[in-house]
Amino acid sequence: MGYVDGYIVPVPDGNKDAYRTMAQQASEVFRDYGATRVVEAWADDVPDGKVTDYARAAHKKDGESVVYSWVEWPNKETRAAGWEKMMTDERMKHDPETNPFDGARMIYGGFAPIVEA
Repeated sequence: MGYVDGYIVPVPDGNKDAYRTMAQQASEVFRDYGATRVVEAWADDVPDGKVTDYARAAHKKDGESVVYSWVEWPNKETRAAGWEKMMTDERMKHDPETNPFDGARMIYGGFAPIVEA
């Protein structure tokens, strides 16, 4: 069933194109190091919840949208080896001043699938 990295990040609406460009470049690196699929999805139908929701989880501010992303790997070992290589890959180095999102508010983690249909 593989392994999945998941991400939630708030992105200023005005940075959508810059985020898409950065995400496309990063997806190439992920795939170069073994990822089988990369999905970056811009919020489209994300309701406010009564207790919690994506906006609160990501500390979304006015004028921002939440991006929900995942990277699929064949297994956890490939993911671990891929991440190690990506951390030294020049294509993954970004200037924090020009980053299209606030990385401090990114939520991320690795997940072992329990259902795949």
